[in-house]
Amino acid sequence: MPKAKNSEGKSKEEKGQKKAAGGARAIWSGAIAFGLINIPVKLFSATQEYQLSFNQLRRGDLSRIKYLRVAANDGQEVPYEDIIKGYEIEEDVYVVIDEEDIKQASPKKTQSIEILTFTNEDEIDSIYFEKPYYTAPDKTSARAYVLLREALKASKKVAVCKFILRTKENLAILKAEGDALILNQIRFQSEIRERDHLDLPGGEAMKDKELELALNLVEQLTEPFDPAQYRDTFTDEIKQIIEQKAQGIDVTAMAAAKPEATDEDDLLKILQASLEKSKTSVDA
Repeated sequence: MPKAKNSEGKSKEEKGQKKAAGGARAIWSGAIAFGLINIPVKLFSATQEYQLSFNQLRRGDLSRIKYLRVAANDGQEVPYEDIIKGYEIEEDVYVVIDEEDIKQASPKKTQSIEILTFTNEDEIDSIYFEKPYYTAPDKTSARAYVLLREALKASKKVAVCKFILRTKENLAILKAEGDALILNQIRFQSEIRERDHLDLPGGEAMKDKELELALNLVEQLTEPFDPAQYRDTFTDEIKQIIEQKAQGIDVTAMAAAKPEATDEDDLLKILQASLEKSKTSVDA
């Protein structure tokens, strides 16, 4: 079996970790507009991916698959610096739009995080949350930054705001978290799909005794949330599979059986067994 080699001797994962360790880079700069106060800030991504990066290969010889940007007119490859944005107003007729045009659409919006109102965070359903960013103030705006942060802490409110990143206007909440103001991008109502078509069962499908046992099980398994105790173990298991295959070990025999749905006729009995198991685990 041919072996895939990396010409630079390092995996993409290792390169990504090295890049991340080299320091964060701001992805946006502008100002938080708080009433008549403007607080110049920079945005930094607050998350990073922990997953394996796979290359696409040809089955026969493990040759890398490459994707080229080519022009439809002549099939020629187009350098990245020669690629521009265009909006098709009719078939094959485009209006070219560049970054300056986008800024001209609303100079204030493209350079500010505009606070619209304040609200309680628990009024926002988790389905709306999308991506968090750290904000950091310029040296000249430290006092105003601290003022907004402490006002949010004292009021126990979050600020609902809008900002434009690249070419899209986004809804977000600004929240005080420790010494930072975290901008959490949230989805617009129009981006949430309806669920009427899912044919979801009503409460009549449940028995009172089943609910009682389920609530006991929930209570038994309840503990304070500590994100540090959770980690992506599946990626580690994939790494183990990769190492075993690299050593020529057949991993097909290790495949686990697909979980089967619980027989609803046995639901009460299984709830009781789950509760007993949970109690035994806590006592141990």
